[in-house]
Amino acid sequence: MKLLNYIQTELNYFNKYEKILYLSVILSVIIISIAIKDSKIAIISAICGITYTLLAGKGKVYCYYTGIIGTFCYCIIAYKNGFYGNMCLYGLYFLPMQIIGIFNWRKHLNKKTNEIIKTKLSNKERFLYFITGIILTGLIYKIILMCGGKSPIMDAFSVGFSVLGQYLTLKRCIEQWIIWFIVNLITLFIWLNAYLNESHCFATVLMWLIYLILAVYFYIKWRKEIKNGAVL
Repeated sequence: MKLLNYIQTELNYFNKYEKILYLSVILSVIIISIAIKDSKIAIISAICGITYTLLAGKGKVYCYYTGIIGTFCYCIIAYKNGFYGNMCLYGLYFLPMQIIGIFNWRKHLNKKTNEIIKTKLSNKERFLYFITGIILTGLIYKIILMCGGKSPIMDAFSVGFSVLGQYLTLKRCIEQWIIWFIVNLITLFIWLNAYLNESHCFATVLMWLIYLILAVYFYIKWRKEIKNGAVL
């Protein structure tokens, strides 16, 4: 009974448009993926990934639980399609960061809403993080070339800035959504190209498209909240 009350309380923090958006998106992914006979693991990865992004955008700590499952599934998909940069990123970086995120976010909760307190970077910090992303991309590009991975430039850029984006997510920074928008756009093209080359990953393509839309939505939402004083 306590669990049901908790779920009901948490659902009250989501407006009706977010509830409708989530349900319609998940149903669309499932129906389309089954219709075109997409792989089951791609469908699971997409559902968990979309759920994670929505919950993270709402500042809910339990987003990381679905994130762990989605990350594991995505590693398998990336490996099967030869995107070794993405595979290593999710397996060696995102997976442990999901676990760290649970404990870190719990320390910075708004007691009234049970959501994280949002933060923002200074202009100097933004510049330093951008340079860091460029350097990481260059190093990862060389590693991917050595491993013989596909789409090395886009894969390296996606991985380099994803590392940065996940770190900013951990720090609860609004700038993460700008990084994620860029990463999601690039990664969307990577998987779209894979799908057009007869890879069974349409659910993954849909997942990255939805990530792209959610990045814009939550950037606007967090910006409004920060203006209203939700900055640590």
